[in-house]
Parts: sequence; structure tokens; C-alpha cells
Amino acid sequence: MLLHNPPLTPPFEKEGDKRQVHLGRFAPSPTGPLHFGSLITAVASYCDAKAQHGRWIVRIEDTDIPRIYPNSEQHILQCLDAFEFESDVEIIYQKDRLEYYESVIEQLRQKKLVYACECTRKILGSNHIYTGTCREKNLDFHQQAIRVKVADETICFQDRLQGQHCSNLQMDLGDFVLKRRDGIINYQLAVVVDDYLQGITHVVRGADLLDNTERQIWLGRLLGYPELTYMHLPLAMNDQGQKLSKQNLAQALDPNNASQLLKQAIAALGQAAVDLDSPHKMLAQAVAQWQVQRIPTGTEIQGIFQ
Repeated sequence: MLLHNPPLTPPFEKEGDKRQVHLGRFAPSPTGPLHFGSLITAVASYCDAKAQHGRWIVRIEDTDIPRIYPNSEQHILQCLDAFEFESDVEIIYQKDRLEYYESVIEQLRQKKLVYACECTRKILGSNHIYTGTCREKNLDFHQQAIRVKVADETICFQDRLQGQHCSNLQMDLGDFVLKRRDGIINYQLAVVVDDYLQGITHVVRGADLLDNTERQIWLGRLLGYPELTYMHLPLAMNDQGQKLSKQNLAQALDPNNASQLLKQAIAALGQAAVDLDSPHKMLAQAVAQWQVQRIPTGTEIQGIFQ
């Protein structure tokens, strides 16, 4: 483990063999209220872990502090309570863990795997592939963006729903940012560190995050972390053909309509119908009936959602 003072020992290290533990997570970002797409992810990640007699945890991914939407964190917690999801460990907040991410950046710096970058968006223009302009400049790290070096090699993983997915990061993206110039820790770094420290073995999330995975695998390899198992869910779409998202003003989940919304989310995942009851009983029934092979294939769920 690279951290000097890690906040948690991964559960699989306590128990001797990570393969004996199925640990999933739901990791919403409080940049807006939870919507129906969020509920689909929560249901799938919960059922997938519990059907394997595993554990399920909640993590609030709030490192991008300027984008935190007022009261969205309260709405997340309200929904978790109304839908009767229970995290098997105490909920953590990434904004409280910045020292750990900084520690990892420092250790990568000592290994010469990261460097400071002074390039602005104006300098980079429309080119989405970073060409390594600052790689050999040896700039001071103070008040600069921090990029991690990537190699000219193809990274592949076998997604449980989407099949094999590959990317050559040097050709497709270039060295990517771990910390922004304004001091904000990038999602890619925080999620990799916390998935390891919390002992996550299975990641279930939306297909919109599919292209992030090779970056996270690469970073995990640099840090010596075990590779995870991924399942990227098809996305619920609105009547404009857009994925349900905070940016597209998806309707916030109504905690007062939890049972009905839960029934709809289970159906959207292609699972066997559950009886309309308390969310706790509905989730228990969904877990008992859970079958990954019933989840719709592709990256979109047929139908129009709000």
C-alpha cells in the first residue's frame, strides 16, 4: 500500500483473500439531485453485491467543490433513507480525504510518474489529445496542473455487459490530469484511491463512464492496486434522446414515491417483477431474483424516462 497513513485497511486484506469478498459501491456526486438514472445504478450495484452475499457501500464523490449543488447532498441522503438502501460501512465524503490523494500524488512524483503542466485551455485549443508539451519542462508543482504519464500500449478489460473494451491512452488521450491548477483533485485519482482503500472488487455504473475505465486501470497499475471487475449499465434516456443527467435537467427523485420508482427501476433493468411493498421488502425480492443476463444489452435502455 502506498499511503503512509491510510484511513482504512481494505477488507480483503483483513480477510486474507480479496476473491472471497464481493464488495460493490454506489458513489453519487452532489452536483445535483439524484434522478431516475441514479436510482437504476443504485439498484443494480446493490442487487449485484447482495446477490453474491457481498457488501455494498455508499461514497459521496464531492472533490469538485465548486460544482456542488446546494442541498443536493441532503437530497442524496434523503433518497437513500426513503428507498431504504443501507450502506454496510459508514458513508465517506471525498472532500474530507484530500490529504490522502495528495499523498498519492507525492509518491507518484517521487517515482517520476507525474509532472507539472502549465498548459491552459487556450493553449491546448480544440485538441483533445495532450501531446506532452510540458513533460520534459520540469516545472515546479506549485499552482500547476499535475498530469500522469501514460505509455504507448493498449489497455483492455472485459466488461460484464459491454464486452471487451480497449484504449491506447497515448493515442486516444495523452497524459491526463490528476489535479487541476485550482487545486481540485480529479475524479480519476480520487475514485481509484478510494476504490482500493475501501476494498471495492466490483464496479457497477453507467455506460457514460465506460471510457474512463482504461485511465483508472492504468493509474491503478502504477499504484500496484489489484484490478477490479466492471459492469457498465445501459443509460436511461429522456424524450430528447439524451441520457438522464443533472446537466440535462433530469427530474429529481421524489422520496415520497419511493416504492413505485423502485418498481420502475427494477423493470428498467429487465429483472423479474417485484411486488409493490415497502422498499426494504422490494429490494430483498429483487436481490433474490437478480440475474445479470436479464439486463438490457447495449448502452441505452429502450423507453423514455424522466
